[in-house]
Amino acid sequence: MAEAHANTHPYHLVNPSPWPIVGAIAAFALALGAIGYMHGASLWWVAPGLLGVLYTMLVWWRDVIREAETGDHTPVVQIGLRYGMILFIASEVMFFVAWFWAFFDASLFPAAPEQVLRAEFTGGQWPPEGVEVFDPWHFPLLNTLILLTSGTTVTWAHHALLHNDRRGLVWGLVLTIILGLIFTSVQIYEYANAAFSFGGSIYGSTFFMATGFHGFHVIVGTIFLIVCLIRAVAGQFTPKQHFGFEAAAWYWHFVDVVWLFLFFSIYIWGNWGAPYHLIE
Repeated sequence: MAEAHANTHPYHLVNPSPWPIVGAIAAFALALGAIGYMHGASLWWVAPGLLGVLYTMLVWWRDVIREAETGDHTPVVQIGLRYGMILFIASEVMFFVAWFWAFFDASLFPAAPEQVLRAEFTGGQWPPEGVEVFDPWHFPLLNTLILLTSGTTVTWAHHALLHNDRRGLVWGLVLTIILGLIFTSVQIYEYANAAFSFGGSIYGSTFFMATGFHGFHVIVGTIFLIVCLIRAVAGQFTPKQHFGFEAAAWYWHFVDVVWLFLFFSIYIWGNWGAPYHLIE
């Protein structure tokens, strides 16, 4: 009987799991709570759905880690996981394309004849009249250097893992996480001292949507790397089996590249000619 049920193929047939339906219910509850909050209800309406989504993420990823540890993630399965991560990052690229598109559409055509309201809000120029922008060579440049450095430290951690250097893996991850936290802290400080608001102009809304969602991705990537650090300390990664870490490194490099586009297109080109708001 045991031989009849033995696995004779390299593919992973996923066991029945309650988390898809639990996650769907939690997401629906979160949507209802968010809609209620937007219509004047208490913020507590959001809490049950949010907690349900976070709990689903925690236990579902826990199960995936267990699958990796028990040998279900064979080389063939890892190929599928890699394709899945590549497609996920590709979808994220298109997500940011939407925000870049919004920024460039408003900045390249601030006085388009068919956009009368836009011309009124921008004064027919970009950045809009009266907007004091960030000096790109101050905090934005600092954050650029921080994020590029974090890309080198996560690469160092990956290189150390491939050579079974546990100490280098752990320290590379620790440094990357610290740099990610510093980046987020600098951006929060920058936002807190901005001379423009999200709802004050087209510039503010497009700026904060593009850079804010990038900041959110940095936070997600930092959490991803913290989980990898915990797993690395627990000895769960090997030179031949470490897709969880590899996916986190890919995601982090994606965040790096997006920031470079943001820095050059929004902070430098998009701020050209406008008065700078100096932050102490």
